[in-house]
Amino acid sequence: MKSCITRGGRPAFVVNVEVFLNRDGRWLLIRRGAREAHAPGTLAGVGGKVEPEGAGADALEETARREVMEEVGVDLTGTELTYVESGFFVTDDGDPVINVVFSGRIPAHVQPVAASAEEVAGIVWLTTAEAEADPDCPPWILRPLRRMTSSVSDT
Repeated sequence: MKSCITRGGRPAFVVNVEVFLNRDGRWLLIRRGAREAHAPGTLAGVGGKVEPEGAGADALEETARREVMEEVGVDLTGTELTYVESGFFVTDDGDPVINVVFSGRIPAHVQPVAASAEEVAGIVWLTTAEAEADPDCPPWILRPLRRMTSSVSDT
């Protein structure tokens, strides 16, 4: 078994999972907290880092469900998550990140809330067109939104 490649005692890269939840043609986006190290105040999907403790065979999906519960208080048990894309970026403070994006339909009976005030300054429901017009929506968020909207309209 190979050991994890490290850089100065830290993993060589962070694995991040981001989730975009849809309801009635609108996407649930969060406004990142002002104290977030990467892209504070911008719009994003719900997400966070894969944590080695407790990670099992479905580490990415487990992380997606955990982060959605922690950040917006929604239990996605039984909700199908669909892989959208993956990418690589470097955070504002220099950490290399592999980002894996999923989408899913938010259960009809639940209302998300900003459960983690430090990480989530607010919640918005936007169509892709509305997100494109929002100056706080960065291009790396628009790319998967466009991809998901295109695949929904193709079906």
